[in-house]
Amino acid sequence: MTEPDQILALIESHGLLVLTVLSVLEGPVVTVIAAWLASTGVLSVSGVFLCVVLGDLIGDMLLYLVGRFGPAFLPQRLLRRIGLHPRRVAPLLRSFRDSGPRLLVIGKLTHAAGFAVLIAAGVARIPLGTFLVVNLLATIPKCLAFVALGFLAGTAFAAIGQWLFFGSVLAVVVIVAAYLLRKRAFGMEAPCTHP
Repeated sequence: MTEPDQILALIESHGLLVLTVLSVLEGPVVTVIAAWLASTGVLSVSGVFLCVVLGDLIGDMLLYLVGRFGPAFLPQRLLRRIGLHPRRVAPLLRSFRDSGPRLLVIGKLTHAAGFAVLIAAGVARIPLGTFLVVNLLATIPKCLAFVALGFLAGTAFAAIGQWLFFGSVLAVVVIVAAYLLRKRAFGMEAPCTHP
């Protein structure tokens, strides 16, 4: 991960173009820093918002494309390393067919799970239009929240980056725990018998 001071220096010296590129790589921290710069008058708030939304969508699209076309040209060793081995793909396809848009939104909002969910969407071959619309609808409020956070409390950007990471990990743990508890509760119910 790029250090916040390096991100700050790059954005200050190169403006919105580098902001878009950096937001592809490290969205939330870059957004907070850029919004703080907007609060000081170095950048425009609307420019920051548009660049980070664009960068976020480009990053999502790249991960989707890895999932969609990666199995055809990436080495098997790399595919296994990112979790795309055959025994995981079938359940993944079922999950996305049943609740693809909901999984995309959860992946976007938890950030820590986003990488895996976006690649999985490509593997599951969610239609590109659906993928883009759902991601855009989830990206807008997420980016607005980070822009507001940076604008109001951006001077604490180093601490905010750590909070975002731990908050994302906590959200993933809570979602997985809820899923497992639900699965266990439904699995332990006695079967219903009819006379």
